Amino acid sequence: MLTVTVSGRTYDFSHAVGGYFLAQPVGVAVGAGDTVYVLNRGIEGVPGGRPLEPNGYMARVGKYTMGTVAGDEEFVAEYGKYGATDGQFIWPTAIALDSQEKLYITDEWLNRISVYDTGDGTLLGMWGTSGEGDGELNGPSGIAIDRQDDVYVVDSRNHRVQKFTKDGKHLNKWGSLGSGDGQFDSPWGITIDHEGYVYVADHKNNRVQKFTAQGEYVTRFGTYGAGQGELDRPSGVAVDPDGDVYVCDWVNNRVQIFAPDGRFITSLVGDAQQLAKWHLQTVEANADVMKARRRVYSLEPEWRLSLPTALTFDTQKSRLLIADTQRGRLQIYNKVRGYLEPQFNL
Repeated sequence: MLTVTVSGRTYDFSHAVGGYFLAQPVGVAVGAGDTVYVLNRGIEGVPGGRPLEPNGYMARVGKYTMGTVAGDEEFVAEYGKYGATDGQFIWPTAIALDSQEKLYITDEWLNRISVYDTGDGTLLGMWGTSGEGDGELNGPSGIAIDRQDDVYVVDSRNHRVQKFTKDGKHLNKWGSLGSGDGQFDSPWGITIDHEGYVYVADHKNNRVQKFTAQGEYVTRFGTYGAGQGELDRPSGVAVDPDGDVYVCDWVNNRVQIFAPDGRFITSLVGDAQQLAKWHLQTVEANADVMKARRRVYSLEPEWRLSLPTALTFDTQKSRLLIADTQRGRLQIYNKVRGYLEPQFNL
């Protein structure tokens, strides 16, 4: 359904953004105004018609403006490229913005965090070294920044979360390999709510765990499976100002929504019935693709999410942005306030 109302909440599909200027998104962060930053990686062409990176691989952060209606999106700039030198990425995984709108990117291959000025794209610094000790990283994935600009990094292959200053000074850590409360198995995404609680997508334990800012266990969401409220390899997590929790249910190709108390609310499976602007331009430029799309029995599979990896809640516009990774796009849902159903029995 394009609009779903459940438990006093209404989620209304808005539109999709994707195609030529946005390839295999794995991270998304909302800036000021209409600005959105998307971490792209995959075997794709790149903006401007330039040649592919080595081995056909790309790894870039795109800066875009994304309005509230379909077609109101523009490519603005990009940062970084494939490689191991300063300012480059091999396997970038997640992005976050601090209070000054500086951009932090994790790289799980290079075991480091790169920091960019989003105004002019200047590389401001890098930090992180490989290892298992305090402040060392092994496969950093999710990243989140609190109101004090302290940085929380999911140290995935060390099965823990580490907390740093914005300059990379180690402050705290918690977690170890296991399935008990406060333990992790290859954790992935992370977010911080408006009260300072930390939520971690515990990937191979098929759950989300909630902690205090000091790393004290609070509760968990989800169990393994494909049913309502169940998860299979969750990869990303976001929380809105009402405390509702959104989880990328990666293998199940959906987003699961939970109330603050952990109660299951509903699922979003993708509703992109219209092609995104840049996808449409690509299709219209290729007659063979247009013919192929007209020969299929149903276009419905094209509407749906495919291995959604990350998501974020845009509090300014009360909307959820989902990185629909394998479809090369974002799917956007509005959380509507005061929604009224029309009366048909007048």
